[in-house]
Amino acid sequence: MHLHRAILVDDEPFTRKGLMKLIDWETCGFQIVGEADNGEDALELIKRVQPELVITDIRMPVIDGLELIRCVMLENIAVPYFIIISGYNDFNYAQQAMRYGVHDFVVKPVDEIEFAATLSKLKDKLILQQEEQARNERLLGGEMIKSLILGEASEASIAEWEQRLNLSKADRLYYLLAELNDNYNWHPYEEKVSYAHFKELVQQELTRITSADQPICLNEHRNRIGILLPSYLLARWGGDIERLLTAFRDALDAHLGKGVFLYAGSAVQHLSEIRESYKTAKEASLYKYINEDNRIVSFDQKKLERLNYIGFDPAEFNLFMEQMEELQLEAVKTIVDKWFIDFREKRYAPEAVKMNIQLCLMGILKTIRNMEGDENSLHTLAPLLNWHDSNLSLGELKKLFYAFIEESQQSIAELRKEQLKSDIQKIKSYIEANYSQNISLKSIAALFYVNPVYLGQLFKKTYRVYFNEFLLQLRVNEAKKLLRQSRTMRIYEIAEKIGFSNADYFVTQFEKIEHMTPTEYRNKLL
Repeated sequence: MHLHRAILVDDEPFTRKGLMKLIDWETCGFQIVGEADNGEDALELIKRVQPELVITDIRMPVIDGLELIRCVMLENIAVPYFIIISGYNDFNYAQQAMRYGVHDFVVKPVDEIEFAATLSKLKDKLILQQEEQARNERLLGGEMIKSLILGEASEASIAEWEQRLNLSKADRLYYLLAELNDNYNWHPYEEKVSYAHFKELVQQELTRITSADQPICLNEHRNRIGILLPSYLLARWGGDIERLLTAFRDALDAHLGKGVFLYAGSAVQHLSEIRESYKTAKEASLYKYINEDNRIVSFDQKKLERLNYIGFDPAEFNLFMEQMEELQLEAVKTIVDKWFIDFREKRYAPEAVKMNIQLCLMGILKTIRNMEGDENSLHTLAPLLNWHDSNLSLGELKKLFYAFIEESQQSIAELRKEQLKSDIQKIKSYIEANYSQNISLKSIAALFYVNPVYLGQLFKKTYRVYFNEFLLQLRVNEAKKLLRQSRTMRIYEIAEKIGFSNADYFVTQFEKIEHMTPTEYRNKLL
């Protein structure tokens, strides 16, 4: 089995050794090929080893985790995935790393099961990435684009492709990204569009609307189709990239519905510079949620605007969790509605949306676990855990989040009922032990933190007798026992001993149950 290379970076040896022993790395698809106790050494190790995964602490001497990630990503030292390990106090700091494409962050102390699950998902992602890369290498145009994006194309091969593409010195080049959204397995009854079919439609419709006389070069990215677009294909649209993108989007909508998003990088003068257009197309994709109505983002329009990497207001989040646990569904949805409006109006970056949704999800799962529930029984959990691996529109993400909230509240309600069923046994035992005291449904409900009306209903449903009838029967049974065992105890003494402050009332209740007075019952025994 192929194992992906991983390195651990943490200035605490105990943490590194603990992770080594805590995780079954091979089962998760990885092998630890190196360790470093500071960012500077880690940088050299990454250059030398070229790992697929770097697990790093945020706070370290010399070069901290954030600077390490920045250096690796911006200087193209390697292309690993990063997982950040941080304390709760580093949440805001860790948010800054999200803009560099960090795969995930894990809060100390590390939970073995959650961390192993994160690694397993990343392993699956890496396998898919490798398979995709293999397919790309079989496609000549894809190979060319890839080599250009990675900066590996030679001058000779660039000159050859400029000739193949019939590029003149006056031509400019754009890199586009086409993204199919809301096409995943949350709704099993809906037919899904295959990635291959989507790619075929991209090629077909772009060729048609541009009247291209040769196949347009496409490249498969992780979850998007990359397109190399020479400016001469814009002739029909007066050289206006926005008009072309609008026509292209509408053409794809005719086949796929309104799920396609298009991102255009900046124009470059030479094929050797297409990497810059690709980078700006990726940056344009970060504005996806802000432009959901139009579903078209051109970098030249958005390059001066700033995205935000911010967390939810703590007080608002705490209110959200409180209302979740109180099962106030409509109040929870009101908060969620506000958050999703904020995502657009306050210009949240996709990674910031991901982090905040993850925060809510973890909070809800913690509540379910604390109530001894099994979160794996939630059908909406897996889709919400993995939504960021799919292309989701903000509207579809909101629907999924709603569904998770509703199912979680149903789970919490069921768990609460199960807890009450357990409590009802304790309540019955308490009544049997304390029937001689001055107890009532209201006092017992207060003792066990239960609504008295609900307690009365649950008691009747469970034992098929009302609380007052059950208590009276206990007292009468004890009275009969005392009447049988003692002829010296007076009736009022028996009444007091079993919890009646009024002897006449005791006699009335005894006669109601036994159809005779206590004295008649005693005399019957002679």
